[in-house]
This record gives sequence, structure tokens and C-alpha cells, in this order.
Amino acid sequence: MNELPRFRPQIDSRPVDSPWPIAIWPVPADAVLVGRVVELRVTTSADAPELFAALDHDAVWSHVRGRPANVDDMQQLIADGVTTPTWCRWTLRLRVPLEQFDVGAVVGTSSFLETSPVDARTEIGFTAYTPGVWGTAVNPETKLLLLRYAFETLGMGRVQLKTDIRNVRSQQAIARLGATYEGVLRRYQRRSDGSVRDTVLFSITAEEWPTVESRLTLRLNGLIDGAPSDEPEVTD
Repeated sequence: MNELPRFRPQIDSRPVDSPWPIAIWPVPADAVLVGRVVELRVTTSADAPELFAALDHDAVWSHVRGRPANVDDMQQLIADGVTTPTWCRWTLRLRVPLEQFDVGAVVGTSSFLETSPVDARTEIGFTAYTPGVWGTAVNPETKLLLLRYAFETLGMGRVQLKTDIRNVRSQQAIARLGATYEGVLRRYQRRSDGSVRDTVLFSITAEEWPTVESRLTLRLNGLIDGAPSDEPEVTD
């Protein structure tokens, strides 16, 4: 009988570790994250009509399940997030005119999810933007604002990001943020078409954040100055 190969145990990369404070959570309902291009506010039911209109496109939901069929569905999606203690959903509005959109237009949503304050970790996910802002500074600035808030205000030690194994562009762009690839979670999550996807997992730690922030800031500045973008439009 053939035996399975012996597993080689992983080595602790931080053998000398210090206690880490419990993260601040939940996010205050009046929190506002302000960038040069976008502003993020905690989502409320009043955002439902604009969010539904912005995200009512087939391409937006190709990697994310739970597409609302109407404004009522969007309001229920928002309500479900409010009652989930590990989630915080954000609504994105423009601070400057961009493409065909005016100042104040809702252009997308992103969330902290699967948050564990006692473990000082969270995830950035359920991110979706209206197609008209794909390839602009909206996504990288959203990531920068959320990561900065997670590490510097909430006191997180880890932020993870996941994406569908079929979303190759998203995987490459997350890696270019400086996030570390951690592996593939097999048969992890259902798609909108009912199939169950493999999910690619990345993370950024507090120790890595200063380098990631510098890299992402440079990328964002280039985009605002007119360089083309290869950032993902949807990551979850």
C-alpha cells in the first residue's frame, strides 16, 4: 500500500512576536474617507436607488453573486450588511467629474467583511464599480483609502483580499498592490450562475503596509495624471 508523502510543516516566519492590540470595531456610522477622486461613506438604505442604478450591469456581477433585481433587493442587501456584525459596506461618490459622471455621482461600493477585531484582521471585498469608471483612478484610490483606514485607524494587523480564480486580471492587479499570494481555497464560494468557484487568497500585513502604501500612492498619482490603468474592476 502506497503511503501519502509526509507533510513538511511550515516554519513560523515570526518566531519572536509581540502582543497585538484588539482592533477598533465597528466602524462608526458617520465615518468618511476622503480622497482626491472619490469619497467613501458608510452605506445607508438611502443609497439604494443610486447604487442599484450604478451597478445594474451584467459585467459587474460576473464574479460576484447576489445581484439585486430592483431597488427593494438592493435595500435588503444593504440591510443584511448592517445586521452582519463582521461587515461594513461603503458607498463611493465622485469628488470630481469623471468620464460621463458628475461630482457626487455614486459609482460603486466596497466592504470590510469577515472582520475579527480580537484577531485584528479584516477583508476588503464585495467591491463593484459602474463600468463607466473601470480603468480609472476610482479602484486604486478606494483600495488606498480602505487599507489606510484599516491599518492606521482601526489597528488591523492583516487585511486580506480574495478573487475568483477565473478573474485573472484581478489576481494580477492585487499582486501588484504588493499583496502576498497565500494560496487557493478550493470549491470555496458560489458564483451567480450557481457554479462553485475556487478562490485565490492574498493578504497584506501591518508590517508590509508602509511599502504597499508607497507603491499604491505612486500608481494612483500616475492614474490621476493620465496613465492607463490595469487595476481590477471587481474583486471578491
